[in-house]
Amino acid sequence: MLTPKEKFERRRSRARARVSAHRGDRLRLSVYRSNMHIYAQLVDDESRATRVSASSLEKELRTALKSGGNKDAAAKVGALIAQRAVKAGIKKVVFDRGAYLYHGRIKALAEAARENGLEF
Repeated sequence: MLTPKEKFERRRSRARARVSAHRGDRLRLSVYRSNMHIYAQLVDDESRATRVSASSLEKELRTALKSGGNKDAAAKVGALIAQRAVKAGIKKVVFDRGAYLYHGRIKALAEAARENGLEF
């Protein structure tokens, strides 16, 4: 019987394999969520560097948000990372949802990023 941590790691590796197969020369938009906050970063896997990042912990978002762990916060983080990416000259990315299902906060972040100029 697998532990919850082992199940999580298996889901993550399956999602990462699909992302890697379709990545090509695009950066990876990696998402992490905790109960209290949500984080997103654009990662260049070849150079192992983070190009752009955003989270609900940032001062400008913390003051504007009631909570960092809801869909509203996720949408604002998605919009912020998309704006920063476009400013850095990055338009096309591949979305790495990790082991999380594509609904709720993950979906809100992805839709906001798309609306603000990222293509994936």
